[in-house]
Amino acid sequence: MIASTHKPILVVEDSVEDFTALGRAFRKHALPNPLLRCEDGDQALEYLQGYGKREGWPPQLPVFVLLDLNLPGTDGRTVLETLKRDPRLQSIPVIIFSTSTNSRDIEDCYRLGANSYLTKPIEYAALEEKTRLLVRYWLNTSELPSTN
Repeated sequence: MIASTHKPILVVEDSVEDFTALGRAFRKHALPNPLLRCEDGDQALEYLQGYGKREGWPPQLPVFVLLDLNLPGTDGRTVLETLKRDPRLQSIPVIIFSTSTNSRDIEDCYRLGANSYLTKPIEYAALEEKTRLLVRYWLNTSELPSTN
């Protein structure tokens, strides 16, 4: 296990149902990292740009960000662009997790600096498999930057 295994994973997701299903799928794979949810882009930027300053939020940056695109307020594209332009935050892997299969959305996200783009599956079994692969690659296979 890598040193970053107990840092939180930030999930930026406005849907309670999607976040609940994602949490269940991650727990099935014995994920040691706590999941931190931000319900919109503004809340995500508040946490990332001032991590540890709000009561109840972890005092460290996440190991990676799982980011929905279509969020209320500041959308996922703006969050992604803001993170990748901030020297303190740009090395945090950002994985887009969206229902959109639009090729323009996918291209735009990679152009803005996304590290990966995953389409949210409709079936729970497919979600479990995607989370298994996500954990295996990002937490067990790849070498991640130390962000603080």
